[in-house]
Amino acid sequence: MHTRPSPALTPAAAPAPATRPDTPERTGGRLVGVATMIGSGLSNQTGAAIGSLAFPVLGPVGVVAVRQYVAALVLFSVGRPRLRSFTWGQWWPVILLAVVFGTMNLSLYSAIERVGLGLAVTLEFLGPLAIALASSRRRVDVCCAVIAGAGVVILMRPQPSTDYLGMALGLLAAACWASYILLNRTVGRRVPGAQGAAAAAGISAVMFLPIGVAVAVRHPPTAGAVACAVIAGLLSSAVPYLADLFTLRHVPPRAFGLFMSVNPVIAAVVGWVGLGQDLGGLEWASIGAIVAANSLSILTSRG
Repeated sequence: MHTRPSPALTPAAAPAPATRPDTPERTGGRLVGVATMIGSGLSNQTGAAIGSLAFPVLGPVGVVAVRQYVAALVLFSVGRPRLRSFTWGQWWPVILLAVVFGTMNLSLYSAIERVGLGLAVTLEFLGPLAIALASSRRRVDVCCAVIAGAGVVILMRPQPSTDYLGMALGLLAAACWASYILLNRTVGRRVPGAQGAAAAAGISAVMFLPIGVAVAVRHPPTAGAVACAVIAGLLSSAVPYLADLFTLRHVPPRAFGLFMSVNPVIAAVVGWVGLGQDLGGLEWASIGAIVAANSLSILTSRG
């Protein structure tokens, strides 16, 4: 869920000419890249599932607080931001990014607690899908939007067991992810390398520090719950971030985006197998529709 900071890489950073014949080295690199993408997706969603095991003790707020601490440690070690050199023009988008980053994870994990991993990640995925479709004027993307919209209607259809608050939290996570993408572009233009993402993760961790202390005082954590939260932070933040850095050096951006669109399916399978969160046929169909809409948009795009 994809709910992690992504490296600020552009298609210009990808390996260049498509006219160059594939060599064994390039083919091997792509195979390793695909394997890394699969491992990254499984790591991300497995981390979220393990984190949910700590909900009875820490609650979603406590788990997210620990995850923010882990993300900050990882990103600071990679990005090494020079905070003293930041200007106000660099600071304000970084601060907004930190707020959006924390809100995105908190709303997602709160949605997971209420509606399950598969549905929560699917709703969150509407954020980047909306960004992609809104920036296009192609007819095929209008069709993709209709398909995705139909999937959302099926997911959110009124039922006696429908958790509207959980659905709303999933949509809030989607809005935050869309904002995260737009803010990341701004930060990427104004702050070199991964320094902006690292600074935002650090600010977010500081924001969650009093929250984590309050949770620990009210509900003393067990060693098992803290371990689950730390593992969630590592699997959902550290591993995917480093994996994406490697993957984008060997896999074309279109293929990377196509695989990212499969994350809702991975989340649904992990939730089903690991947490016993079974979905009905209509839920699976709606998840498939949203994934298909994004896949179709990517496969028919020209650049």
